[in-house]
Parts: sequence; C-alpha cells; structure tokens
Amino acid sequence: MDLSKYKSNHKTRFLAEDLERLNREEAEIRTLIASDPSLKELSDDDLKRIAEQKAALLSQMENILKIDVAEDEFPNEIILEVRAGAGGDEASIFAEELSDMYRGYSAREGWQWAVVAESKSDAGGYKEASFEVRGRDAYKKLRFETGVHRVQRVPATEKSGRIHTSTASVAILPMRKHTKIEIKDTDLMIETSRSGGAGGQNVNKVETAVRIVHKPTGLEVRSQAERSQQKNREKAMSILAAKLDEKQRAEDDAKYSKDRKEQIGTGMRSEKIRTYNFLQDRITDHRIKESWHNLPTIMQGNIEEIIDILQEKSKSGFEAVGEEE
Repeated sequence: MDLSKYKSNHKTRFLAEDLERLNREEAEIRTLIASDPSLKELSDDDLKRIAEQKAALLSQMENILKIDVAEDEFPNEIILEVRAGAGGDEASIFAEELSDMYRGYSAREGWQWAVVAESKSDAGGYKEASFEVRGRDAYKKLRFETGVHRVQRVPATEKSGRIHTSTASVAILPMRKHTKIEIKDTDLMIETSRSGGAGGQNVNKVETAVRIVHKPTGLEVRSQAERSQQKNREKAMSILAAKLDEKQRAEDDAKYSKDRKEQIGTGMRSEKIRTYNFLQDRITDHRIKESWHNLPTIMQGNIEEIIDILQEKSKSGFEAVGEEE
C-alpha cells in the first residue's frame, strides 16, 4: 500500500506512521505463522485486531483528506476588495457603503473582519480597499459577489434632484492553503511607505506599508494594517500568490471549459451583476432576474436571502443575463 499521500500531509502523517507500524506487526505475525503453522489459531485474534485498526486508520485519513479538498475548493479565508468605478465621489461613497454592507454581513455570520489596505477619496469614501475575512464558508457564501455593482440615486450634494448612476467593483479572492504558484524575487517591484491606517503614532512615522507589483502580470497588492513592514510584506505576498493562483485557474477554466454552460459568474470583475436603486427601494441581481426591497436594511448587511438564493441557483448552472433597468 502506497502511503505517500498520507505521509505528505501533516494532518495525516502521524496516522500513516501508526499504519506502517501495524503493517510491520502484521508482517511479523505472518512470518511466524509461515515458519510454524501451529501458531495460526493463536494469531487469528491479533490479525483480526490489526485489520480492524488498519481499516479505522484508513477511514480516518481519507476523511481528513476529503475535508482538505473541500477547504481548498471553498476556503474559510478570503480577501474582499472594493474599488470605486464610474461616478466620481459618489462612486467612492458607494464603494465604502458596499464594504460596510459586507462587514455587517460578516458580523452576522460570526466571521472575523480586518482591514488590509485602504485608500480614501476626498469625499471620504473608498477609492479602493481590501479586507481579510475569516470564517466558516466565507468563500462559499461570498464568491458570487465578484463583479460591478451599480447604484442609482440622487446624491446628497445634488441640488437639482437629478438621478446619478455610479458603479463600484467587488472582487472575492479565496486564500487557498495549497498552491503551486512560484514567485521569483526578480519578478517583483516592492515599495514601502508610511501607513495611513490605525495603529498609533509609530505606524505613521515608520514605513510599514508595503506595495508589491508582479512585473510579468502587472498585478498589484498592498498591505498596510500590520504593525511591521515584514508582516505587511508577508501579507502582501500571500495575497499576490492567491491572485496569481486565481488567474491561473481562470485561464485554465477558459481553456478547457469553452463548451460548458457557465454558472453564475464568479470571476469577472467587469460583469455588471447588480443594481441598487434607492428611489425605487429595490436591489436587482441581473444574473438571476431577482429583486428585493428594503434597501436600508440590506445595506446594513442583511443579505442572507440574496446569498442563499444565489447559492441555490448556482447549482443548476444559470448563465449570466442582461441588465434590467
């Protein structure tokens, strides 16, 4: 029996060593029986015990590996990114409102929420921001939030009462534990700066914030929330690896799945997925042609119904559809 896949996993390694010990014990008993057949009857109980223990260990290790596979597909840690799109100051305000909505939902789910990096606009909203979310089923539940979110409303600064349409993009990045991505130091451009985030005076005096650009792909990541430059660099590198891993997975899917009916989009940041119409107190998801009301409550993080319906609809492989006005 090849135990290499169990020995290479730190969660099953000690169990595989127990199984090897039982294999040796079984082999010794069978060697004794071969040399003296009269010992067979006395050894039957021992062989039965060993067989039962081996079966239990194999079952336990297989269950652990299955859980690992599930966690790799739907990890419990993600990076949630928001970025202001078209619409100037109103877009940045909407981007921050979206992040507040997801933070509220995360709190309702009991997930941990932490700022990784943020860039404020003059209006006080977000030009862009990224957050680390940790909790059970974080990626599984939020993976369909990736895309362009559109808001239609009359801004507080609009004196004529004209309706503005603005957009903000959301990206959900799974932080998988197992990746084959290798990043060369020569492919990186690393910059440091003073952090503008929370953390006391030391954060603002020392260049703790880190920006990394992956030159071959142009991917850029930032981390500023940690108190040391080294920790911010480690965080930024882990996010970059996750982004490169997702990029590779998306390219593989496009290459091998051209003829497959697409499920609800999970990877297209340019795909306009949802409209928040404040005048009509309505939010519409264009992919599944579903609408909900009571926007103020939804914007506080009460999006369970939306998330649940998307989860259910995804199982039947719906294609993205055109927008509804």
